[in-house]
Amino acid sequence: MKKRVTIQDLAKELNTTPSTVSRALRDLPGISEAMKEAVRELAKKYDYQPNAIASGLRSGKSNTLGVIVPRVNRDFFSSVISGIEDVVFEAGYNVIICQTHDRLEKEQQYINTLLNGRVDGILVSLGLETREHCHFEKVVEAGISLIFFDRVCEEMDVTKIMIDDFDGSFKAVSHLVKMGYNRIAHFGGPDFLNVYRNRKDGYIRALEKSNLKIDERIIIQNDLTVEAGKRDAERLMKMDNPPDAIFSASDYSALGALLYLKEKTYEIPDQIGVVGFSNEKFTSLIDPGLTSVDQHSDELGKYCAELFLEEVNRGAGNFVPRKIILNPKLLIRRSSQRKVKI
Repeated sequence: MKKRVTIQDLAKELNTTPSTVSRALRDLPGISEAMKEAVRELAKKYDYQPNAIASGLRSGKSNTLGVIVPRVNRDFFSSVISGIEDVVFEAGYNVIICQTHDRLEKEQQYINTLLNGRVDGILVSLGLETREHCHFEKVVEAGISLIFFDRVCEEMDVTKIMIDDFDGSFKAVSHLVKMGYNRIAHFGGPDFLNVYRNRKDGYIRALEKSNLKIDERIIIQNDLTVEAGKRDAERLMKMDNPPDAIFSASDYSALGALLYLKEKTYEIPDQIGVVGFSNEKFTSLIDPGLTSVDQHSDELGKYCAELFLEEVNRGAGNFVPRKIILNPKLLIRRSSQRKVKI
């Protein structure tokens, strides 16, 4: 393995001090132009890379931002990350992306890793297992900017950015009712996470407003995967009184339901309608296209980044935490558009 060249190596070859080399690399006054040129040429020759951690220790800033998400292979999270990176890169920050796979243990380990790496801030969307928040308290105690997005920790007094999940669900279920569906099932996630609790509440409120019966037997909590959607769609359709529509808190379990229903030759949307949440890229590519709630993920990511930069520039003691809620948009596609309302 090639030995990494240090500032001490450059100083030794130039017969000067590490301090002189450091000042020359930063183009500071007090160093001759000849020495600066010699240092730059030698640094280029050996492909010298400064030690970011050491520089961060000296300056008090690492110009690094940590982003923790449940899964990077979800279009929603990848788009949020893209929005974050677009903004902070222009401000001179690098981004470290951590994927928890919805596991609490990994989330805790990543927090420790990012703290040890002296990042300037951490942006987080909670995993499905996260019920405790002690590891996040350590971030605040260290004076590091902490911002939650989408799946947030409501108990902590830090900035939170999310979608109005209640309104998104309410719009989705109200649309199904308008299309003539009157026995609407729901696939949801764990109620202790704000997003799934609010999506379930929006579903219930839409049924109540339409004077439709709320049947707990067709409200199913699962891990919102394609496999779970297939399994629970089969379970629903084998009931004596099956639903005529499914509203899922995730596009993935909605996709699973759609695949099962197509396999069993149900007519979609005439016999049964399906609606998801998040507007993943595949929703407009499958047949029939999946009606879904768009979460403005790129915009959400940019908000996260802008508030992080504002908090870092002002200093933790001068920044008042905010709660920002973006309005979702229902994108209606063929999976729920009945030609004839039954």
